[in-house]
Amino acid sequence: MKIARIVADGRVRTVTVRGEALVGPGGEQYDPETVTWLVPFEPRSVIGLALNYAAHADELGLARPEAPALFFKPLSALVGHRAPVIYPREATHCHYETELAVVVGRPARRVRAGEALDYVLGYTVANDFTCRDFVTNTFRPPVKAKGFDTFGPLGPYLVTRDEIEDPGRLAVRTWVNGTLRQEGTTAHLVHSVGEIIEYLSAFMTLEPYDVILTGTPKGIAPVRPGDVMTCEVEGVGRLENPVVAESETV
Repeated sequence: MKIARIVADGRVRTVTVRGEALVGPGGEQYDPETVTWLVPFEPRSVIGLALNYAAHADELGLARPEAPALFFKPLSALVGHRAPVIYPREATHCHYETELAVVVGRPARRVRAGEALDYVLGYTVANDFTCRDFVTNTFRPPVKAKGFDTFGPLGPYLVTRDEIEDPGRLAVRTWVNGTLRQEGTTAHLVHSVGEIIEYLSAFMTLEPYDVILTGTPKGIAPVRPGDVMTCEVEGVGRLENPVVAESETV
């Protein structure tokens, strides 16, 4: 099942996706082109992994971490499909990071990797938007670089676990203004979805609607105001967001 949250007729509505239609619980249908898209559920927290693709670490000239390199992304960063991402006025080098996002479905503590997918509610697409201006070797994790308001597009859908046979075999792609810029596969994750859940649940209880960002593959490139980013994870969805200069929003 694919689930979305939208604003239509002045109200927040939870709908299911049937083909190209957005269908409410009473069978009412909404035009995807005229609604306002929200994050498809209400996250409890967002936990990110940095450098979880070896080739991405290599393209940045950074050492590959032995254990998952973690950070928390603030909830204030989250925006839905088609919402603008605001390019900070003090930044000069910002880029997309398309990622498979895992949504926890029930409390998980000391879960083994082989059983971890039983604790997953579903998946969505994330763009872990980042400004490298604020990534330094003396300040890790890069909370500011990834934590500005609007730096966390998420959606368009929550795709339930039964729809995805294997989260470790999904293509990950990014287009900027219609040009393919990034292409990878979750088969190349350093730490698989199950291993990530095992690692996290060994020291913290994961709760329903916690979100885990699994990392981005090689192929990041700078974007500028006026660009449109399209982030795709195979079988999960396409998340599209324009980049807007901060001066245009105040």
